[in-house]
Amino acid sequence: MDEIRLTGMHFYGYHGALAEERRLGQRFRVDVTLRLSLGAAGKSDSISETVDYAAVYGDVKQVVEGPPARLIETVAERIGETILRRYDKVCEVCVEVEKPGAPIPGVFDAVAVRIVRRRDA
Repeated sequence: MDEIRLTGMHFYGYHGALAEERRLGQRFRVDVTLRLSLGAAGKSDSISETVDYAAVYGDVKQVVEGPPARLIETVAERIGETILRRYDKVCEVCVEVEKPGAPIPGVFDAVAVRIVRRRDA
């Protein structure tokens, strides 16, 4: 299976288990991998045979900057559901949501979740 990857997307959202996180907001980093067949697009050079990356970016932005969730697991799930619902060429989506400012005492780069969702056959 071929892949389209959108990596290092940064957004500001209001997600978190703590009320303070949902009030103040914070940065989130998102990577999305779309798995689909790109053979027809490669041969035809037609955008109609692939997925519009700008549209996917807009969908991810809308989810992350949209209604707050308590868990980044929920944010990842919303992104995966949106992509599978909107892009019928996508067979599988992998979503990683990183929360660099998670309220954990200690030194770390980020807390992240990664989910993989497949289209029901």
